[in-house]
Amino acid sequence: MSDAAALRLPWAVAAEPAGSADAETLLREYYTEVADRYFALHENRRATAEEIAEGVAEYPSADLAPPGGVLLVARHGGDVAGCAGVRMLDAHTAELKQMFVRAAARGRGGAGALLLAAEAAAVQLGAERMRLDTRRDLVEAVTLYRRHGFVEIEPYHDDPYAEVFFEKRLARGC
Repeated sequence: MSDAAALRLPWAVAAEPAGSADAETLLREYYTEVADRYFALHENRRATAEEIAEGVAEYPSADLAPPGGVLLVARHGGDVAGCAGVRMLDAHTAELKQMFVRAAARGRGGAGALLLAAEAAAVQLGAERMRLDTRRDLVEAVTLYRRHGFVEIEPYHDDPYAEVFFEKRLARGC
């Protein structure tokens, strides 16, 4: 399929249980990618299977479920292509978690579609703002969040891997 044809394929984003096979696969791919990039930058190596398993255990996705959260799965032309989680931190603040688009689907609008769906889900959960954290080496993520109106804020938690913190006011009717 040509790149032009792939760009025209539709994106569909829908809530899915974090324990579904597609969601678990995407979340494991997400952790693998961010861990590989971290270890490549800091130790010139890839993450081990044990480190991936530790990361999945350290950052569980059980809170990405109703009533205080949701896991969104994106499909591009019917193929599972990405995910994003939303969880409520308090009555007015949602947090974006595990935002990921598979490498083969990148550059086709999926991250933007997921982000817009996550914002809409946060509003449905009652949020007035959305926060997130990321690392500086994840330059694509930093660029995406800035492009979509997120502004840098002071840290709101102390995760040792979080280096950049963002927030965005959400409009009702997202």
